[in-house]
Amino acid sequence: MKRIAISLLASVAGSMMLTATAQSERLAQSDSSLSDSVSVIDQKQAPESFSRLAKRLMPAVVNITTSQTIAPDGLPEFPDGSPLERFNEFFGRDPDGFRREGSLGSGFLVTPDGIVITNNHVIENADEINVVFNSGRTLKAELIGTDPETDVAVLKVTSDDPLPHVDFADSDTAEVGDWVMAIGNPFGFGGSVSAGIISARNRDIQSGRYDDFIQTDAAINRGNSGGPLFNLNGEVVGVNTAIISPTGGSVGLGFSIPSNLVRQVSEQIQEFGKPRRGWFGVNVQGIDQGIASAYGIDEPKGVIITSIDDEGPAASADFEVGDLVLAFDGKPVDNVRGLSRVVAETEINSEVDVDIIRDRKRRTVSFTIGELENTADVPEREPLPENALAQNPLGAEIKVIDDDARRRYGIARDVDGVLVNSVSATGPSFGKLQKGDVITEMGFEKISSLEDAYDALDPANAPADRGLLIRVYRAGQTMFFTVDPDR
Repeated sequence: MKRIAISLLASVAGSMMLTATAQSERLAQSDSSLSDSVSVIDQKQAPESFSRLAKRLMPAVVNITTSQTIAPDGLPEFPDGSPLERFNEFFGRDPDGFRREGSLGSGFLVTPDGIVITNNHVIENADEINVVFNSGRTLKAELIGTDPETDVAVLKVTSDDPLPHVDFADSDTAEVGDWVMAIGNPFGFGGSVSAGIISARNRDIQSGRYDDFIQTDAAINRGNSGGPLFNLNGEVVGVNTAIISPTGGSVGLGFSIPSNLVRQVSEQIQEFGKPRRGWFGVNVQGIDQGIASAYGIDEPKGVIITSIDDEGPAASADFEVGDLVLAFDGKPVDNVRGLSRVVAETEINSEVDVDIIRDRKRRTVSFTIGELENTADVPEREPLPENALAQNPLGAEIKVIDDDARRRYGIARDVDGVLVNSVSATGPSFGKLQKGDVITEMGFEKISSLEDAYDALDPANAPADRGLLIRVYRAGQTMFFTVDPDR
């Protein structure tokens, strides 16, 4: 069976120095955008031909070549004067033993003065970047800045004449079924055009915390990275960045960064030299239907605050662990990734209203959003011990937290509750509670002793028509589950 892989689309040229021959012809282009003076077109009606659109847009789409100096490694290197010295060049070696590697990608101009948009992974670690126009003209590019989180990079080329450029579309209005056209540099064959439709929206391909890709069946391959995905008005609706393929070639599953996100990030890079993102200062988890019912809502939409950063913006406002966030700055919050995106896009230092549910009551909390500085990933934690068989209405054996348990499971002194000692594989808590968990609340009531826990499990105290909401402290994190105890 072939393994299906998610691939970034830059073509690596291996141990070769990639160059493009500059030609004498100049680009005599108008200062106006190539997508100007175009009447609005029905994006769902296929045109008779894409030829006029392609001819008009191709001058603004560029091929990007990069080169990078690599320190000597284990590849063969023959000494000067050796009969085999000439083979050093075959391995891409220079006289000092270093070798040169390059890559190929795509990009497009968005201003007449030479701002070029591409992917970060196309130009990452490059020593030299060149932009090659459809006419063959080559210009050296300056790197303005990058954002690895969204895989966006901004370059600048300089020309005496205004350069051809295109406009961004409003990607929020793009719909599944709309016709789109990709132009790029697949496998080094520059100026290639393909067409298809938007197959899906809001795709998460696990490439980063802000995943919100447009999926298309327009053929895109390695070397298309950084190239534009156009709508029928000639506006950029997305930036092609990845494919899913068992072979490395197009199988109709291509992914593009939405133009609204690219425009926001690229404008921030041009103004500040880096992207600026809002900071809430909380950790959250998603919810299921059981948790939704426990909070008194019909659909599992929203996120629960599981911890609050003492130094973060939320710490100075009236937020509490256990608050269920429904909307942020007037925008509905469906899941964790949705909250991450809306927070990142919120204007820094602005006053934000957050709609929450606390103790099954709705309220609004206001705070001033901060700026996210540290985007380092949280290190993975060691897995907790495996579950064991236990018997009680919860399907989990619970006990008092003693000093040995605090040392064994890293439970802080200020954490009160009862310890989960084992979990039955056939009980209602299996797959939710784990050995070493500390139950701190049941049904919105604090748990400080075994008596508190068994009171919460008493059938007389059972919540009507919903599971029992349990708040858990696990390895320094707060989590929430709903369980239907065997009463």
